[in-house]
Amino acid sequence: MDPLYKTRCNTMKMLQRAGCTSSQVYNPRGELTIKRNVPADARSIFLEPQQLSLNLRPGVNLVFSLKITTPRYQPDLTLETTAVPETVNITFKEISSENPMVFEVKVKADKCPSNDDSNQPQNKTGPWSVDIKTNIFPQSVNLDISLDCQCECLNKQELNSPACNGHGRLVCGVCLCQMPYSGSYCQTDSTSTMNDDYCRSGPNAPVCSGRGFCEEGFCICEKRQNPNEKYFGQFCECSNFDCPYNNGRICGGRGMCQCGQCICEGDWAGEDCSCTMDSAPCMAENQMICSGRGTCVCGRCNCEPPYTGPTCEFCPTCQNRCQDNASCVE
Repeated sequence: MDPLYKTRCNTMKMLQRAGCTSSQVYNPRGELTIKRNVPADARSIFLEPQQLSLNLRPGVNLVFSLKITTPRYQPDLTLETTAVPETVNITFKEISSENPMVFEVKVKADKCPSNDDSNQPQNKTGPWSVDIKTNIFPQSVNLDISLDCQCECLNKQELNSPACNGHGRLVCGVCLCQMPYSGSYCQTDSTSTMNDDYCRSGPNAPVCSGRGFCEEGFCICEKRQNPNEKYFGQFCECSNFDCPYNNGRICGGRGMCQCGQCICEGDWAGEDCSCTMDSAPCMAENQMICSGRGTCVCGRCNCEPPYTGPTCEFCPTCQNRCQDNASCVE
């Protein structure tokens, strides 16, 4: 198993830079489905749509438009809801006051209920039925609300996974071991006395790469004096500090160190993240990269001979127009 799985709770951008593919990233945003939407009848008040299903992911807004068609004369109109679950918030924003009126409805769940919260009702994640209605007319919009508090990867378990040495299930990046195996990678057989062998990367390799000790067949990496420096990996073979330095900072302060390799941020690249991908410093006065006479590498122009200068604007051996026309001048 790749040691980068330990950084799986991160931003989409950083997960992709760490080597995660799109299929390995779970980033749920909730789901909204309109279940009933009958066109309006201009002779009476009418709300569109009439019924929706919302599967909320905590912390993510689901937004839809509510259109209210009314008779020509109408008193001031406001929206209200029936009882809403404690973790759910519903807010309204008027978009248009003309007929039909249009409101933006925003539905958001703050968090998933905890397993030990005894004050929550039995249906901790729904579904719940909530009605949106006006303060004047009896018509309403029904919301069927539920919380999505379970990771989709729980339904994609890999049995006898190679990442678990064939002795367990890989679930959301974590090994669930079969008896009698244990350890982060199901590498330890509790019936075996050769536990240290499971802590070696090869037959003659040192236990835990010489950077930790073996406990029940898996490595416990030693702690560094600097708390920001760490060893990690199945055999403590990786670190977050054994990377090239630039300007006195690891990875130039423009990336993170993963197992001896800089994972650069933004528009930076190179072994030590010292190479900028920004081409602005190479832009010449003629609005061409390196005046069209070279290539921009790490923010600097590599000029084609005989051109020189910061943006390849000079040519010491080229004749100018006066020299070209000197024989024609009296």
